[in-house]
This record gives sequence, C-alpha cells and structure tokens, in this order.
Amino acid sequence: MTDSNVSLNTVFENLLEFYGPQNWWPGDSPLEIMIGAVLTQNTSWKNVEKAIANLKEADLLHLGRLHETRPEELAEIIRPSGYYRLKAKRLANLIDHVMTRYDGDVEWMFSHDLATLREELLGINGIGPETADSILLYAGNLRTFVVDAYTARVLKRHGWIDWEADYHQIQDHFVSQVPAEVEHYNEFHALIVRVGNQFCSKKPKCEGCPLQCYLPESGISEPF
Repeated sequence: MTDSNVSLNTVFENLLEFYGPQNWWPGDSPLEIMIGAVLTQNTSWKNVEKAIANLKEADLLHLGRLHETRPEELAEIIRPSGYYRLKAKRLANLIDHVMTRYDGDVEWMFSHDLATLREELLGINGIGPETADSILLYAGNLRTFVVDAYTARVLKRHGWIDWEADYHQIQDHFVSQVPAEVEHYNEFHALIVRVGNQFCSKKPKCEGCPLQCYLPESGISEPF
C-alpha cells in the first residue's frame, strides 16, 4: 500500500495497534509537566528525567521555591538537561509569569481561554509554539495539538504534507482531520514521538516501521 492521501485516523489506528496506549506525558503534577516541556528543548527525555530528579531531590518542584531560587543555582540543578543556563532563564521566565499574573495558581491559569493563554505563553521569552502547546495540552488538558520534529518528519517523508509546511500548517492539517479531543491529541502525539524515536529519526530506519506501508512508491523523499 502506498497512499499519500491516507487518513490520519488510519495512521493513528495503525500506531495504536502497534504500540498500544502511551500514557504520555510522564509527570506527577502540572508543574512538573510544565518544567519538563521547557527542559526537553533540544535534548533527550532521559536527560530531562535526570534534571527533574535533581529538582525533586532539592525539593524545588514547588512554584514558590522555584521563584525564589537564583538562576545560577537553578542552572546547576538542571545541568543534565543541556543548555542549562539558557533553560534556567527560560524556566525562570515561565515561573515568574505564573507567579505574577496568576499568583502562583496553575489551576486558575489553565481555566482561562485557550487562545488567550497560548498568546501569553508565546509572549514569554524562550517559549515557542511547541513548548507552549505541550504545556497547554499535557499540563493544562487544553485542546491543542503539539507539533515537534518527529511530527514534521513523519508527515513530510510520507508525502502527507509539503516539505515547506511550517508549524501552524502541520498543526492545522491534524486539527482538520482527527477528532478534536484532548485525549486524542495527547495519544496521537505520543504515538508519533514513539515511532519517530524508534524509526523516523534524522537517519530513517524504515524496516519494521508500522508506517512503512504508507511510504510513496519512490521511497522516502527528502528536500535535499
């Protein structure tokens, strides 16, 4: 089967049958998930887990205590996540926003309108679309689809969207085709991360991939 017009719902069912439910995003609280969304920028989840473990050991998975921690100290604690000085500043910016605008009340923050809250998050230095949507979907249980490098790669290599498509075009492509439910957005993105990590990395490993049957007859198409 080589169908570039395959339904994304068919893709979802294929991935779910292959991998089963992913129960993603790993985290014990909305705050932990928010922190993870920042720390996972440009690094592996294993490194994020080490950084979060350090935060737990330092008893810093608390908005107030995080807000009072000096950026230099925070940077050393999250060192395993890579780019730790930069991420400490980004994390401090996010924490400061929640503390000053919402008095440290994460539940109150997530009760606000999705579009407004997304615009707020994107206005925080160091928070881009992927991080903002990860926070909204996984920490806030709000209905937005997360696009990451795996998502773009899977769609473009299978010919389901143009190579030139940007974040919002890819997001719109999903939103227009799949059920508009938080749980579905969550599960679909998690499954894409799983197949992307195992098969659709920068160097593709198509043999055995559950989506191999959907590749164009000419094989993987790369932009260069």
